[in-house]
Amino acid sequence: MATAKHELKLGRATREAFGEALVELGRENPNVVVCDADLSKSTYTHLFAKEFKDRFFECGIAEANMVAIGAGLAHAGKVPFVSSFSAFLLNKGFEQLRVTAAYGRTNLKAVGTHSGISIGEDGPSQMSIEDISLATSLAGFTVIAPCDEIAMKELVKQAAHTWGPFFIRAGRAKCPLVYSPDQKFEIGKAIEVVAGTDVTVIANGLLVAEAVKASDTLADEGISVRVVDMHTVKPIDRDAIAKAAAETGAIVVAEEHLVDAGLGVRVAQVVAETNPCVMEFLGINDTYAESGTPDDVLDKYGMRAKNVVEKIKAVLARKKK
Repeated sequence: MATAKHELKLGRATREAFGEALVELGRENPNVVVCDADLSKSTYTHLFAKEFKDRFFECGIAEANMVAIGAGLAHAGKVPFVSSFSAFLLNKGFEQLRVTAAYGRTNLKAVGTHSGISIGEDGPSQMSIEDISLATSLAGFTVIAPCDEIAMKELVKQAAHTWGPFFIRAGRAKCPLVYSPDQKFEIGKAIEVVAGTDVTVIANGLLVAEAVKASDTLADEGISVRVVDMHTVKPIDRDAIAKAAAETGAIVVAEEHLVDAGLGVRVAQVVAETNPCVMEFLGINDTYAESGTPDDVLDKYGMRAKNVVEKIKAVLARKKK
């Protein structure tokens, strides 16, 4: 028997919501400051710069320096957000993130935009497919990957009010709206977006919406799919994972990231330590993507609902053995 379909309207990109959240934070807290690396119109930090010129620092194409400047501002009592494309922020600024932010548990908020392969035409040099891996390897960091503009706006605000270093992952492409404006979020607590009993899909970012679409498709076939938004990758919600493994006995992890070192690895660790069950992983498979439109790239590299369906059927076949 078919169930009601989820209507996912297209919203804005999470990078846009990040920019708007910064402005709101700036209005409520004079200690919020922002640094950018010559990409403010793309990261949407230009919105903050326009309203708070004396609290915005343009660092030029020098991401490592920007991170260190941000850490210094944190030591001076500010709440600094440093932002650039994820590929530049993490790859070029990693040593400074490690030494000036992670080592000293500095109150630095690092936001990487244009994450994953959905950046599209800009090509592989700017497609960050290892940022979650790098960020989670930084001791003491909280790592967040929101799935839509509503989640991004709320989680950015919570990050600003939470002491410690953060990495927040934002995207270039417009995202389907998974949540309603009244949705409650908590850092470190996953959200069960769709209830289900046969299998669980744990996802974040763009793949949450694709997982919801997959659950609708399979509901017509009598398969009950639980969809969990693991917006916080670190600290990960161990209870939600253990509960899903125990109650559904099968898990698919879906992410716009290398499968070798992203969300899937962290989920599998928890499953192994709590309630072992069959698992499948959907993500980027040990390669760099080609340049193309966001839709073409996501199609080619299997980031769609139909690919989630395939993984679900594969894990259910193994579950029956």
